[in-house]
Amino acid sequence: MVVVNTTNHGGPIAHLVDTLAAGGPSSRLRAALAAGTRPDPQLTDALVARCAVEPDFFVRDMLTWALCRLPSGLTVPRLVRELGSDTAQARSQALHTLSKMGDRLAWPGVWGLVHDEHDEVARSAWRAAVVLVPPGEEAALAADLATELGRGDQHLQLSLSRALVGLGDAVLPVLDDVGASPDPRIRAHADATKQLCHDPDSGFTLALEMATRVAVAGPDA
Repeated sequence: MVVVNTTNHGGPIAHLVDTLAAGGPSSRLRAALAAGTRPDPQLTDALVARCAVEPDFFVRDMLTWALCRLPSGLTVPRLVRELGSDTAQARSQALHTLSKMGDRLAWPGVWGLVHDEHDEVARSAWRAAVVLVPPGEEAALAADLATELGRGDQHLQLSLSRALVGLGDAVLPVLDDVGASPDPRIRAHADATKQLCHDPDSGFTLALEMATRVAVAGPDA
């Protein structure tokens, strides 16, 4: 395991940064674990930069944990800047990490990405937005997220529905309004989301399929 010597930052820090970007995923995972076990502010930029390119899910998750161990006053502004990256993974992972930190200073930047053209970025933004939305702005967020209804495949639609359900009662009037959309795909997604609101344990796929048939063929089909 890579060990960080917090009393002497020279060589060990540089070696840890090199290990985060080299070798197999197990070596990088150990390096990320070491970075979180002995958090050092000097690692902030390296950890954020690695999140943007790390291909292994488990290593990325450990990088997020390591960043959460650092002072939020240092990491949150750095992650908010990352939301403007041209790299989709950089934006998505920054959103994921900010959602874990729960600091509402990141809210404006997070809300700005709920319509991102990349599905994974948008998905991460939806989740983060529900966590970080300021009290009293749930209805506005619900209305904004509802404009994404009908987007993508069933997996993406389920992610959006779960985010909307996470906003509580504020989402129900919005779903009622969207239920009048002339687009059957949007109506079906809204109806399936409403079903999920009333019964969180219901099967989303079946609800979406049934709502789609009704939306396309009518209730008597």
